[in-house]
Amino acid sequence: MEVPRIPLGRTKVEIPPLGVGTWQWGDKFYWGFGKEYNENDLYEAFQKSLKLGIDFFDTAEVYGMGLSERFLGTFIHRTQAKVVIATKFMPWHFLKGSLMKALKRSLQRLGLPRVDLYQVHWPIPLRRVEVWADALADAVDAGLTRAVGVSNYSLHQMRRAYEVLSRRGIPLASNQVEYSLLKREPERNGLLQACQEMGVTLIAYSPLGMGILTGKYTPEHPPPGFRNRRYGGRLLFQIQPFIQRLREFGEAHGGKTPAQIALNWVMCKGAVPIPGAKNARQVVENAGATGWYLTPEEVASLDEISRNLHP
Repeated sequence: MEVPRIPLGRTKVEIPPLGVGTWQWGDKFYWGFGKEYNENDLYEAFQKSLKLGIDFFDTAEVYGMGLSERFLGTFIHRTQAKVVIATKFMPWHFLKGSLMKALKRSLQRLGLPRVDLYQVHWPIPLRRVEVWADALADAVDAGLTRAVGVSNYSLHQMRRAYEVLSRRGIPLASNQVEYSLLKREPERNGLLQACQEMGVTLIAYSPLGMGILTGKYTPEHPPPGFRNRRYGGRLLFQIQPFIQRLREFGEAHGGKTPAQIALNWVMCKGAVPIPGAKNARQVVENAGATGWYLTPEEVASLDEISRNLHP
């Protein structure tokens, strides 16, 4: 499948307009790995992603306590596939050098000499934003990553990181935040617009609201575990008419699913969604969001009817 490539920020790294999030890969606590899906399911999802031209995978050192990176590394070497890999550092350390050490451990789990994108996972206030931005620049200079980004950074924090990296001659490639029809804060707080003005790619995690926007969950069939605490209850009643509207939009585009409409909306906003995929079937559905676009009028309509949806 021929999928167009887009630049990651103002770097030489190119990615498809949609990626694969791997939070679920090995996570037993939140996602229940080992119960409804296993390593073989993940390997099939990996293979199907490549076949469909979706070769951008986002992971992190904390996903599955390192299992996500290990699975991804195993799959890469099993297939000898050329992929674009992003991973993340959790800054619960005091020493600047801990970022480089964490990156080297991630590279060991992945079995790679370098990654394409290395990100600070959260702006945990143990050290200033500037410290970690400078450490990211060191990682680029060491040849351990092609590009660097941040995750869950506010507009102010992103600008500070951008300035430090700019002084080192390195672009801030991305800011990964939660963004979907259910979580539109990046629009409201100016982050999305600032990313576009600064040449920073906004990577949207949980673009399907942890499955809520797929339409498979109802008040009678809520999501399991912790997702039910966050997205269950009143929201499941409130969102059913909205899901029906997504189906109507899908019919106008040849039978697209609610999930595909929701993902396409994110891409129309200029962001790169990275929906999770636990099996090949989910990969196929997610990939069906590429190769076409909602009209500006449809995007505006979805903006309006999703305005009052709040998890």
